[in-house]
Amino acid sequence: MAYEVELAFADEVGRHFARQNALPPMTGRVTGWLLICDPPQQTIAELSEALRASRSAISGAVTMLEEWSWIQRSRAAGERVDRIGLHPAIWLRMVDKQAEYASLGALAQHGLEVLGEAPSTRRARLLEVAAFADFLTERMPALAAEWRARRDTLLTSGALPDGSGTGSS
Repeated sequence: MAYEVELAFADEVGRHFARQNALPPMTGRVTGWLLICDPPQQTIAELSEALRASRSAISGAVTMLEEWSWIQRSRAAGERVDRIGLHPAIWLRMVDKQAEYASLGALAQHGLEVLGEAPSTRRARLLEVAAFADFLTERMPALAAEWRARRDTLLTSGALPDGSGTGSS
């Protein structure tokens, strides 16, 4: 029974990823499972068995998550298979994306150059994107620092067990 509830949770995370981010549900299912599985690192075969999915579906999701630096692979000495676990800095990475926001701002600025002297009503959307990107570029380092400080406080107080592996920098 506990396994079915855990599998339902992984499925719920998969639906969340699909609904909120237009991502393949399997990426969310893998992430959901990696949030609750024991041990916290799993092989492709273990993920496939646990999630009742094909190895190719799991491999595709793992590849996508690895490209985003959400997960990391490791291999113990003597093992012939990789183990996949959530990247230790996953939550910090979600807010610490200055380069991504700066890139979005640069793209918006390029769009404004393309539009040249177009009417302000036509330029308004790009102006807002540029302003939003500037805002995020400015504010996110502080938010990341606040998260680090809060995480340290939670670790020190024992409210967050050390070794959770999902938020250190």
